[in-house]
Amino acid sequence: MTTKLQLFTSPSAFPNPQRLRLFMHEKGIADQFDEVIYDMAPGGQQRGWRHLNMNPWGETPTLQLADGSYLAETAAIARYLDQTYPGRKIMGDSALEQGLDTMWDNRIWVHILYRIVTAFHVLHTGLGFKLELTRNEAWGEHCRKEALAHAALVNRHLADGREWLLGGAEPTFADITLATAIAFSKFPVNATPLDERFEHLDAYWQRWQQRPAFKAAYADRSSGIPELDSPAA
Repeated sequence: MTTKLQLFTSPSAFPNPQRLRLFMHEKGIADQFDEVIYDMAPGGQQRGWRHLNMNPWGETPTLQLADGSYLAETAAIARYLDQTYPGRKIMGDSALEQGLDTMWDNRIWVHILYRIVTAFHVLHTGLGFKLELTRNEAWGEHCRKEALAHAALVNRHLADGREWLLGGAEPTFADITLATAIAFSKFPVNATPLDERFEHLDAYWQRWQQRPAFKAAYADRSSGIPELDSPAA
């Protein structure tokens, strides 16, 4: 009997763990892991000493490997799993595909998703004052504007009729990051729904919602997004 690896993670409302969860469902390997899902309350399990011994940064996701060591950071875990497990190489087969996927993933993570995450933290002290040490409305609004400006560039890139960022028949890891960026933009307190502001991102978001992997990744009904959490979704 094979012992499943343990993945320490968070509900679907949290973008980085959700990037990895969506990747694992697209890869078809999600059922090969035991998920330990933290509640992410202020001062919660992710910041307790047990998890800090695994990952001193106190963040999720964290993957425990078979030899007892740990791997953290979403893209690092995804790259390890993509190379270790059989199936479609979601981060690209060729060196060029891998380079293009990394390029687009960095653009979206740094300039869109991370900007929205930063706005969430500094505008709303969203995870409570034990974790949110800074409130800065000016910086939050700047980050929101930066996210929208770069989302406009991605929208223009999709305007040529391509379904996915690299132009292939299936989404890559950069697409997964963009999907979670759109999802988090729709989180009610963020009030920056990218699908409602950009035509091609709207069509892109609709395509994602039809994929079985997307439905499985958001099956916990804990995204904080009404259209994904309702029973009919």
